[in-house]
This record gives sequence, structure tokens and C-alpha cells, in this order.
Amino acid sequence: MNSDACANIPGAEGVASIQCIVPLVTGVIRAVVSLGAVALFVMLLVGGFNFLFSAGDQKKLEAAKGSVTQAIAGIILMSVAYLIILTIEKFTGVTVTDFTITQ
Repeated sequence: MNSDACANIPGAEGVASIQCIVPLVTGVIRAVVSLGAVALFVMLLVGGFNFLFSAGDQKKLEAAKGSVTQAIAGIILMSVAYLIILTIEKFTGVTVTDFTITQ
């Protein structure tokens, strides 16, 4: 996506318009998905380390299992959501992964 979408509008040099929101929304969505993936990875690592260092303590072991299970469920949920979006895109022919505002 062109990050200078606002600058390419004829007669609107330096004026914000609704076209200026496209790069903002695209950046926010990418940032949220990236942060979610990093958070799930960190959660998986922390749960794994807690699992390794539980030293046989049942409470710590159960907490670590829960953390790893939730991280795996989150990764699966994000993957399934993306696959559903791609399936909708394939069946309808509408590009839902590309955010644009027509003039």
C-alpha cells in the first residue's frame, strides 16, 4: 500500500481527507497482528520454561500447562481466523484483506 496516499489527491495538497485513513488503518492492523503473534510466542516460551522449572510442584505444573495450552489455542485461533478470511475472499471474489476507500 502506498504510504503517500494522501499526497496523491489532485487539488488537496496538504489537506487531510478520508483517503489518509487507509495507511493508518493498514498500519494499525499490521501492528496488532504482529504484537499478537509476538505475545503468543512469548507466552509459549514462558509457559515452557515454567513447565521445565516447576520442580514437581503440582500447582506450578498445572499453571504452566494452562499457559502453554492457552498459547497454542491462541495460535490456532489466529490461524483459523486468517483461513476463514481467505476462504471468504476465495468464494466471494471480494478482496477483504486489502483495505481501500474508493473516491
